[in-house]
Amino acid sequence: MRAASARELLGADGPFAAQVPGFVPRDCQQDMAAAVEEAIAERQALVVEAGTGTGKTFAYLVPALMSGKRVIVSTGTKTLQDQLFHRDLPRVRAVLGARLKTSLLKGRANYLCLHRLEQTLKDGRFATREHAAQVHAIRAWSERTASGDRGEFAEVPEDSPLWPRVTSTAENCLGAECPLYADCFVVRARRAAQEADLVVVNHHLLFADLSIKQEGFGEILPGAHAFVLDEAHQVPELAGVFFSTSITARQLTELASDTLAECANVSGALASLREPFEAIAPAVKRVRLALDALPGKGAFAVIEGNANAMQELHALEDALRTLAQALGAQAERSRGLASAHERAENLCQRLHTVLDGSAHDAVHWYETSPHGFSLHATPLDLAPPLRALREQSQASWIFTSATLSVAGSFEHFARQLGLDDPVEAMLPSPFDYEHQALAYLPKGLPDPNAPDYTERVIAAARPVIAAARGRTFLLFTSHRALKKAAELLDDLPYPLFVQGSAPRHQLLTDFRNCGNGVLLGAASFWEGVDVAGEALSCVIIDKLPFAAPDDPVLDARLNALREAGGNPFFEWQVPTAAIALKQGAGRLIRDAGDRGVLVLCDPRLTTRGYGKLFLQSLPPMPRTRELADVQAFFADATIPA
Repeated sequence: MRAASARELLGADGPFAAQVPGFVPRDCQQDMAAAVEEAIAERQALVVEAGTGTGKTFAYLVPALMSGKRVIVSTGTKTLQDQLFHRDLPRVRAVLGARLKTSLLKGRANYLCLHRLEQTLKDGRFATREHAAQVHAIRAWSERTASGDRGEFAEVPEDSPLWPRVTSTAENCLGAECPLYADCFVVRARRAAQEADLVVVNHHLLFADLSIKQEGFGEILPGAHAFVLDEAHQVPELAGVFFSTSITARQLTELASDTLAECANVSGALASLREPFEAIAPAVKRVRLALDALPGKGAFAVIEGNANAMQELHALEDALRTLAQALGAQAERSRGLASAHERAENLCQRLHTVLDGSAHDAVHWYETSPHGFSLHATPLDLAPPLRALREQSQASWIFTSATLSVAGSFEHFARQLGLDDPVEAMLPSPFDYEHQALAYLPKGLPDPNAPDYTERVIAAARPVIAAARGRTFLLFTSHRALKKAAELLDDLPYPLFVQGSAPRHQLLTDFRNCGNGVLLGAASFWEGVDVAGEALSCVIIDKLPFAAPDDPVLDARLNALREAGGNPFFEWQVPTAAIALKQGAGRLIRDAGDRGVLVLCDPRLTTRGYGKLFLQSLPPMPRTRELADVQAFFADATIPA
């Protein structure tokens, strides 16, 4: 008997309609499932934009599980990864009766390292009593956890400084020579992934592995018949991170502190190594102080123009090379010292690569943080390494997101990834935007560069917020504007939630629960935020989200386009901003029963020719310039008072 197709399985007469409560068959979901099914069978490169509400997770999981092939599914964040593995995948497997092995795999730093936990307990030095209590809580958890995945242990905050002390990195892992190797959670997770038919990873791990960054998972992902990348709009930026050569102040200071810890296990090593490893932290500190005279982020040429900064960087390079040589002389005495020597040599090579700005195919740049710095060499064009990676894999590559096209074209996305002739599918959302939503473009707002622009935006937003009775997101393109707006709106008669005042997940939970809140957010709230129902009925966007002009990588790419005779504004900046705007606008309608107003404040949407491209990229909702239409929309009887 012929096996049912993915389209049939998700259709009105299929098992999902019969067994999943609330499941509604959707043509767009079935179309996507059919496209994914063919892409897996024919080893195609497929780009599929699936509007909000398509049900894209089921649309790729069903053909993936039915294919009988080894499939890697990659998501944008660890939160989505957990949701996919613990909620969506079991549901689809149960309906299909699929008896396949599935596995969840995260980056090494997500798993507790028993050896480093033991070392930390033995060391016994903690900055506060709270840290001491946390490490003992982790020890207790270590005895009952099956996975060692720190995501399942909420008692210790995710940003606790203890986690780096009790997890490993590729650099400090002792591998098979670790005394606790047999119980290693990373090894267990890797083994399960090697044996699985479907592995759920995230983009960070995927590109760390595929760009051969020695995450230690290199033998797992090769051999896959298909890769499905959800939230694929994030791929170009993330790929840039992992194909870069980078070195950070933290990596250098951790090398020094780990060398000290290893000396405790080898008699006489401390006497030989103390001077070289103690020289690292002061050298790092001097570089950081020298960088204080420069902008917080910039092209490496900015550093080269500062004699003091260059002098300190070369002094750091000398100190690192001295440590590497000293470790080389001690490397045979223990696996830990051999590992430290390998790390030091690798960091020497990276620092040399970054300091040597002669390569024309890379952008050399730096960034400082309050206590550290990072130095990078990022490929100018990611298309060649990504194309080579796909060709080497000989697998299907399926890229999907709600936001990949610009005014009906995938050209910008495909060009960045080196996709020369992909199969394309553009599936509109099943939501009825004509009746569920309204786009409001306020009249009379000044140019976004006007000094009083944020004040004018808030003045235009107030009557809309009142009509919506709170229940609003205000999304900003800069933290400065967000901060100003928070001051201007502190008299609102609705609960006000401001990014930075509490953890993101806490703000969202409180916003949902209060029912009439107003939330002010910047970059991280433009995507991956799902508030279905009446709690969010209005999204106000202050400006078109053009990338910040201070990004040295973007600046170099725009210059390269210009030198090649292209138009960087229309070929790069507008498409990138249009995709970001689609992400922000996508926060509004999350469910078939939602209704809401999207307020686009930037007057360039109507005064500049390129404004049409942005508007054409948004869902097909009616537009108005009249506040009265917004008030009438919210006064509609279908909206409960």
